[in-house]
Amino acid sequence: MTSSLHHRAIENLGTRIISGELAAGHVMLAEQLEEELQVSRSVIREAVRVLQSLGLVETTKRVGIRVLPSHRWNPFDAQVIRWRLASEARGAQLRSLAELRAAVEPAAAELAAHNAPAQLRLELMDAAYAMREAGHSGDVTRFLELDIRFHSLLLSGSGNEMFANLMGQVAETLTGRTVHGLMPDHPHEGALQWHVDVAEAISRGDAAAARDASDRILRRTMSRMADTWTGQPRVFVPVAD
Repeated sequence: MTSSLHHRAIENLGTRIISGELAAGHVMLAEQLEEELQVSRSVIREAVRVLQSLGLVETTKRVGIRVLPSHRWNPFDAQVIRWRLASEARGAQLRSLAELRAAVEPAAAELAAHNAPAQLRLELMDAAYAMREAGHSGDVTRFLELDIRFHSLLLSGSGNEMFANLMGQVAETLTGRTVHGLMPDHPHEGALQWHVDVAEAISRGDAAAARDASDRILRRTMSRMADTWTGQPRVFVPVAD
């Protein structure tokens, strides 16, 4: 029960901050949150601790709990990504994630062609073929599961642990696009084949072909989603002196 209350408090405050309902600079008091959310002080303390770790709030003695501006949020945290995808800033979040993936995944595919272990190459091939089958049949749930697995294997296969640690962000992106109705029941045939092309190129160690096929996937993804972020503001993170 306590765990459930913590989760509810975190979700309530996190979504309200990211949606802008609780704007940057807004100050909250623990006793007010206790009354508003009908939870204990310990639940509020735990929720605030989590939100602090995400960069959403800071606590100041004799002031309270202050909401921080968006450039202070942890943009790589899965919860922050999920909350942003559920908000009016969905387009901006999709743009940031798409641009990140476009920069990283083709490089990861190239590295995987050089570095991936034999078993991972086989698993990537299996995932690509199964994705194509699920896409043809219109099995959206199965396709999402395989899509996440394919791109996770790709990042892992690069042999770069920093690339591999983007698995969670990519999974949230793919899940969010599906949950919010931005994925077709039957994916584009060319995109399905490009996933196979990536896997086959990695399997035979063709780094240039792997990078090229991955780049085609991400370029098409960005062109198909561009309308969702038209007019959405960007977040500029101040550079420390």
